[in-house]
Amino acid sequence: MFTKVIIVRLHRIAGWKEEKMSKASKEQRAELYRDPRVQQLLSKFMSGELSKLEPVYNPKFGYTYPAVEKIVGDTPSVNKFLLQLFEIGILKRELFDKFVRCLHCDSANVSIHYCCPYCKSFKIEKSSLIEHVSCGYIDAEERFHEQSKLVCPKCHKTLTKLDEDYVKAGAWCVCGECDKSFDIPVVSHFCRDCHREFTFEEALYKDVYSYKLSEDVMQEAALSWTLVAPIREFLEDSGFKVKSPGFLKGKSGTSHMFDVTATRGGKNRNITVIDLAASTGDVVPEQIVIAMFAKVYDSAPDRSCLVAIPKMSKDGKRLAKLYKIKLIEAKNYKEAIDGLKASIK
Repeated sequence: MFTKVIIVRLHRIAGWKEEKMSKASKEQRAELYRDPRVQQLLSKFMSGELSKLEPVYNPKFGYTYPAVEKIVGDTPSVNKFLLQLFEIGILKRELFDKFVRCLHCDSANVSIHYCCPYCKSFKIEKSSLIEHVSCGYIDAEERFHEQSKLVCPKCHKTLTKLDEDYVKAGAWCVCGECDKSFDIPVVSHFCRDCHREFTFEEALYKDVYSYKLSEDVMQEAALSWTLVAPIREFLEDSGFKVKSPGFLKGKSGTSHMFDVTATRGGKNRNITVIDLAASTGDVVPEQIVIAMFAKVYDSAPDRSCLVAIPKMSKDGKRLAKLYKIKLIEAKNYKEAIDGLKASIK
């Protein structure tokens, strides 16, 4: 009896750039990709149904994400779910708005009161100030109203042209309680649910975000779904015990992470290693071959395969032959899977 381990490694390439995400976050993302809720949300982005996830204001709960609530459930669960996807690097976010919640009952059903700085009453009347340019008289706009015209109360001239005859000189408030006048009111908040007032200093001032799918993760998730899933199915049908992601420890003591490991009973160590490299350009660069050889040299598998989509560069082909890495070129995912199946068999 033999023990056979087959490891599948996914690489993301846009032209060629170094891997920016940690192995730990890759492992965690790989776990999340198998979560049906994550798959449903990502499918909305990848199908074009969602380009950006924006919140919708609800007077009682504040901002919500109805599209995610249909997948996850209530608002607290949605916020926790989106935060997890952001922290793991699947989603990017940007500040969409800020809103106030009641410190007493946590309601978002809050109104703003502009209050008198003297008696704190919100029974104030706000009006605009007008300045007559020629005579310099300033007063509330309603003092200038005479029938359907604007007439200066001081010099009695008719004002017709804004910014020539007269200018807007700001705002003016009069308190209905103490009858005092002022230009800048004091801001207070009133909770419509528990009917309690609170100041800005006491308010719960919350951030709310819009979300986008990371472009890197979009490629990573697409490869995971289109290649890992059928490879897992093929291996399991062939009698392998499959794990995703998997690890192979090298002679150096370093544990190399792979997207899929498959084992079948036995005592002797018999390991096949498979890497996948997909490029958005014309060819997969040779750096992928070099990176794979470093892992192969350290972990010493019995066999190594590299799938290049759509094809490998000339230097990469030469290096793969030199390093004795089995190279499979494929124009699409179906050809890649068929090539892997033939190679494994």
